Amino acid sequence: MGVFAGSVRHLAFVASMLAASSSFAQAYPEKPIKLIVPFAAGAGTDAVARFMAQRMEAELKQPVVVENKVGASGAIGTQDVARAAADGYTLLFVASPFTTVAAATPQIAKYDPVKEFAPVALIATGPLVWITNSQAPFTSMREMVANAKANPGKLSYGSAGAGGVNHLALELFKNRTQTDILHVPYKGIAPATTDLLGGSIQLLTGTIPAVLPHVKGGKARALAITGDKRSALMPDVPTVGEAGAGGTEVYNYWGIVAPANTPAPVVTRLNAVVQKLLAQKDVQDRLTNDGVDLTPGGPERLAQFIANDFNGWKKLVQQAELKIE
Repeated sequence: MGVFAGSVRHLAFVASMLAASSSFAQAYPEKPIKLIVPFAAGAGTDAVARFMAQRMEAELKQPVVVENKVGASGAIGTQDVARAAADGYTLLFVASPFTTVAAATPQIAKYDPVKEFAPVALIATGPLVWITNSQAPFTSMREMVANAKANPGKLSYGSAGAGGVNHLALELFKNRTQTDILHVPYKGIAPATTDLLGGSIQLLTGTIPAVLPHVKGGKARALAITGDKRSALMPDVPTVGEAGAGGTEVYNYWGIVAPANTPAPVVTRLNAVVQKLLAQKDVQDRLTNDGVDLTPGGPERLAQFIANDFNGWKKLVQQAELKIE
């Protein structure tokens, strides 16, 4: 009888918790929501986050306030969200450093992107573009690889910082093509691009919107797209597979996560809002102008994407025996 009574009490407790969770979700949101962007204001990811926040605000009928918390390649803001209350009022706008920095520099990141966050929605994914300056002695990816093999360590490649997607894109490329290219980390992609155009370095990867003006202006050459299909914004640029460097595909991405244990009904509510926005033409136009593919779907799609990206980069770091301080 005691066991039965205990079971009844347990079931009643579970039922009350579920009812409370459902009631909370129905009332949510009752106050402003913070959307943490762990990168500097004005950057490409920040611009997309602010656009999405504005549109989410109109749907949720509460302010969605973007707050930039920069430092340690995005790790500072990310750590803050991991430790925030799991109530749906603190969210994180994620991009590729969310997984690359955690994989490459766990001693700096100090968070687990798979275990410490509740995925809300994957918004879009998109490739990077390999570019060189117009003075480089090669005009294709195959010629660049031949040059790198003939001159080990002589070609230099700029990134937005150690452990970021630009850096790991290089390490993946070196690993697959068996080339020796010098990595030069910068504090952001803008100064790296300046040095590339000035001839101080020869290579970098960047997003399509960031590099397209330089390519169109004749100051840079596009060697290859890091995706598995060509971009409508740069239709004449081959993919890395077409350019002879298959297996070096890399994708940037945007998404939203919450602290782990955020109530499932709240996650479902937020995801529904994002899905509604991704179905609207003006949102689609705004995002596709950034050269990305929209990725509608439930939280499980982002969960799988994060796990695959994180584990893939961890494997590369181990294979290449990368030691990043």
